[in-house]
Order: sequence, then structure tokens, then C-alpha cells
Amino acid sequence: MADTVNRTLDPQVDRRGFLKGCTMAAAALGLSDAMIPKLVEAAATAERPRVIWLHFQECTGCTETLLRGSHPDLARLILDIISLDYHETVMAAAGHQAEHNLMETVEKHPFILVVEGAIPRKDGGIYCKIAGKTAMDILAEVAPKASAIISIGTCASFGGVQAASPNPTGAAGVQDYPELVGGTPIINIPGCPPNPIAFLGTVLHYLTFKRLPALDSMNRPLFAYGRRIHDQCERRAHFNEGRFVEQYGDEFHKLGYCLYKVGCKGPETFANCPAVRFNDVSVWPVSVGHGCTGCTEPNFWDTMTPFYERLPNVTIPVAGIVAGADSVGKKVLGVTAAAVGIHAAVGIGKRLVKGKSSDDE
Repeated sequence: MADTVNRTLDPQVDRRGFLKGCTMAAAALGLSDAMIPKLVEAAATAERPRVIWLHFQECTGCTETLLRGSHPDLARLILDIISLDYHETVMAAAGHQAEHNLMETVEKHPFILVVEGAIPRKDGGIYCKIAGKTAMDILAEVAPKASAIISIGTCASFGGVQAASPNPTGAAGVQDYPELVGGTPIINIPGCPPNPIAFLGTVLHYLTFKRLPALDSMNRPLFAYGRRIHDQCERRAHFNEGRFVEQYGDEFHKLGYCLYKVGCKGPETFANCPAVRFNDVSVWPVSVGHGCTGCTEPNFWDTMTPFYERLPNVTIPVAGIVAGADSVGKKVLGVTAAAVGIHAAVGIGKRLVKGKSSDDE
């Protein structure tokens, strides 16, 4: 297997980097170490899946994040695993040659479609055109023939900033166009931008098991979006104990207290950001002092803003009592005091009963 890996790898991706990338993906997928060789074998196959990557209303941030990933170089690793037949940002072809390459893959080969960016529908979709065609036309032409569709980033998944109120172009995510994509299965990998490991894990799962990973109700892979950020955050203990940053730069901020009161949207956001961090470094936005903005959730530009104001009505269980974040510290003290009082009362009662029994004797 090692010889196969070395033959198929890009010269600038050594075997150690290749194995490290597969190991990171396996960890993100929640697979045991025993499954890593299977991922490696699937990734090293000589027959790489063809991928068409379409760009619509977006900033190219999802692609840029993928290209600039390091330790290992995820872009080179992914490009070694797949055959990227069409991608406007990285391909050498342009104009008619690029369009010819696109349609040749669509008409002659099985392929996976990756979509980056929202699709506008207002005024016939004129707000996004490529080669004289609207994004809606291109999606209708390509998507029904794909084996699967991966919507990468929040824009392609849910519309993103383009779809924020008042949404002047009528932008929407890929899954909002069932009449254009037909019955092609869709998997959403939201984030602004998403972690490249979520994309790599999805591709490796598809190659290894010949099916998409398990999805939630929003078509997001459960391995990456199955838990709230709040439940994995290293600041969660401070939240539970009622220790909050009151404003950025205060003494509590310096002590690493919970950022909920200054706008962290972790309690309402599903992603694995605390567990799988960008570029294989030991920090992420919340750990360095900036609250989560909820970028993996639908309509987050509307529902999560203002970004630096707290979410309303967030409650947590404390010793069996549901308490608001403002009162959690007091509740903890109250529960403790009540427990001490009950213990004392029980002790006094026992002593009284014992004394009465002695008198009866």
C-alpha cells in the first residue's frame, strides 16, 4: 500500500503529510485507528473521482481557506485525491476552453459537483452570470447529472450574506432549488469559511464507504455539525459557574471567562470548531477571546446579529435547576446554601428523634 500511496501523491505531499491528513479526517469522522488504513487505501486509488467546482455569489473565501491550509497541506492532499476538472480560481484554462472542459466532464464522466456561493433568482437570476449563462441555468445544466452535490460554505448551503435581509438579488442556497438539481443528493458544509477538514472528511468518507456520511435535518454531516460549539468549548465551565466577560478587555476577558454576555453565539451554533481547529494549531476564535458568530447556521446574518450583543433566553441546567445566565452564580450559591440548610435540618431532626427515644426508654 505504501508504494501505491507514493506513486499517486503529488511530489510536494510526502507520505507523512498524506497519512497525517487521513488521520485528521478519521479523527473528525469519529473513526477508530483501525479504519485509517481503509481511508488511506481509498484515497490512494489510481481512479480519482472527477470534481466540478462551480463559483456563484461568494468571496472565494472557502477556496482560499482550503488553498492556504497547512500542516499538512490540505489543498495538495485533496487535489491529489480528486481530479479537479473545473475550478475557476485554480484552473489554467479560460474562456471557451474552460467551458469545453466543463461540458466534456458533464457529458462524458461521472462526477461530484461542489458549489461555492449562493444562487440569485430575482429578475431571472441576472445578478450572477458566467459565460453568458445565469447561475440558475448553470446549476440546472450540471447538477442533475452529478453523483452528489457538496455545498461548501454558508453561501452555497443557506444563502449567506447575499441572502441577508432585504436580500435584493433573491439569493438562496443550492438546496432551495430542488427543481434545478433534480434528485441529486446534497450535503451542506457551512461555515464562513468552513474548516477544510470537514470537506476532506466528507470526500474520504464518500471514497471509502461509497456513500455520503450521516446528515442532520439541514443536510450537514453529523461528524462535523452534530454538537453545539457551546458543549465542546473550553470556556463552558465558566458559563456553568456564572463567570462572564462583561466587556472586551476587562479583567474577566483577560482571565478567559465565558464570552456569552459579549455576544458569543456558541449556545445556538452546531459545529466542531473547538475540536478540529484550522491549520492544525492549538487555538480558535473563542479561545483567543472572540465570540462565535454562528456562521454555520442558516440566516446567521439576520438571526445572530448584532454579533456583539448576547443571545436572549439562553438557559442552562444547574444542579437540576434551569437558570438564566445572569442568575446562574446566585443559583449555585442558593442551591448550595439550601443543601447545607437541609442537611443541618435533617441532622437536628435525627438528634431530636434520638433524644425522644432515649426519654421514652
